[in-house]
Amino acid sequence: QVQLVESGGGLAQAGGSVRLSCEASGRTLSNYAMNWFRQAPGKEREFVAIISWSGAFTYYTDSVKGRFSISRDNAKNTVYLEMDDLKPEDTAVYYCAAAVAYYSGEHNWNDMDAWGRGTLVTVSS
Repeated sequence: QVQLVESGGGLAQAGGSVRLSCEASGRTLSNYAMNWFRQAPGKEREFVAIISWSGAFTYYTDSVKGRFSISRDNAKNTVYLEMDDLKPEDTAVYYCAAAVAYYSGEHNWNDMDAWGRGTLVTVSS
């Protein structure tokens, strides 16, 4: 099974940018479609974005479209989430997750095959 470790979280100001990374080990990342989820304080975990195995296809939840960008480097076994024009409501623990299946739509956390432990992003106003 693939193991996932997120990094890059921290404190950012509203309007700023943060780039998260998710490094995989144990199995090659190209076997998986990769997802980002987030969980804000007191709220349920929600889907953020997904990228297909080769990186040719992506899908974003409406609240981050045009601001966030998911990408991957299979040679480095790493997936990224570039977050621009951050808002205080983007404050959350961000998780990467691996899934065998890809489709252009919201994905369910419980359908993932592997999960990281998360990295906290705090956006101040």
